[in-house]
Amino acid sequence: MNDAFKALSDPTRRRILELLSDRDMTAGEIAEYFDISKPSISHHLNTLKSAGLILDERKGQNIIYSLNMTVFQDLMKWFFDFSKRGN
Repeated sequence: MNDAFKALSDPTRRRILELLSDRDMTAGEIAEYFDISKPSISHHLNTLKSAGLILDERKGQNIIYSLNMTVFQDLMKWFFDFSKRGN
């Protein structure tokens, strides 16, 4: 879970997640929304993938990225359980 929190700390990665919440996308499609290099986008995607926040699937020549909702559910459970401790 620490990797997920670290990945979420970066605004570019949070924006990528927001984009993927609308639809699955290729790295090229994601890159169109940013004014940074494609290698930088790849680095962010690798960080998100390593944290388990996104999944990738090869379709022909393309790799399609999508959200991994299981990890988000685990994070939400952690937040919910943590917030109950204060009550």
